[in-house]
Amino acid sequence: MQLSNKVRMNRLFNNGKCLDVAIDHGIANEPDFLIGLEDIEQVMDSLIVARPDAIQVNYGQADLLQRATQRDKPALVMRTDVGNAYNAARHREMWAVLHNPEAPILAALQMDAAAVVVNLYLIPDEPGIFRQCVENIGRLRHVCDRYAMPLMIEPLVMAPAGQGAAYGSLGDVEKMVPLVRLARELGADIIKADPTDRVEDFHRIVEAARCPTLVRGGGKGELGAVLEKSAALMAQGASGMVYGRNVYQHSNPSKVVSALMAIIHQGASGQQALEIYHQP
Repeated sequence: MQLSNKVRMNRLFNNGKCLDVAIDHGIANEPDFLIGLEDIEQVMDSLIVARPDAIQVNYGQADLLQRATQRDKPALVMRTDVGNAYNAARHREMWAVLHNPEAPILAALQMDAAAVVVNLYLIPDEPGIFRQCVENIGRLRHVCDRYAMPLMIEPLVMAPAGQGAAYGSLGDVEKMVPLVRLARELGADIIKADPTDRVEDFHRIVEAARCPTLVRGGGKGELGAVLEKSAALMAQGASGMVYGRNVYQHSNPSKVVSALMAIIHQGASGQQALEIYHQP
């Protein structure tokens, strides 16, 4: 790993652990994802004060983080792709494209990102979007190498059409492990993966990744259950979390950040983290 790549990784990870709060949901073009993000400037300001390790946004919102003058503000993780896999109705044509196909890392460099993130969708009967994702990753990996930019890949095993929400992903470990392994084969520096259906199987995802593995949050859940599950996933070898709706759609996002940071960096249990959330 190049030294400058390590420098960016060190900005993202604190002693190998990271809480990345994702508020890049505008690209999904799905109204449900925007609940809680109506005033994204206020959300960003509150998250900066809450001080997670990183905040994940797109190029068009990255200025809200990088204009802040605090020296110890969270690192920037920049989303690089847009797709239509998360809409409530499955589309006739599924696609995933990079924001800037000509210079996909230039925007991240301009905004001083610590890492970039891209999807790897596996959707039943949709080989076209899978191929687009592989091509996106290949283009990004080449430029990331040139500029020593860490690459986070998000391998997602999506539900078949007609089974649950069209944009739902699955925690089937038998399907997840090969896709995570492929993401590593394609050059992932960081993996962002769904939790497995059985938490005790998540170590298999970590072993397949062979690099820092962050847990994807998905839809908003009951906070106590989310914190208990987060602590259990850390015990399975996760390096941290990338949570969005499980932070910004709760009534006190800053307190959620404090609770999750205690789990990730201090080894707090789910119950201890919930007590932190409820502290005045």
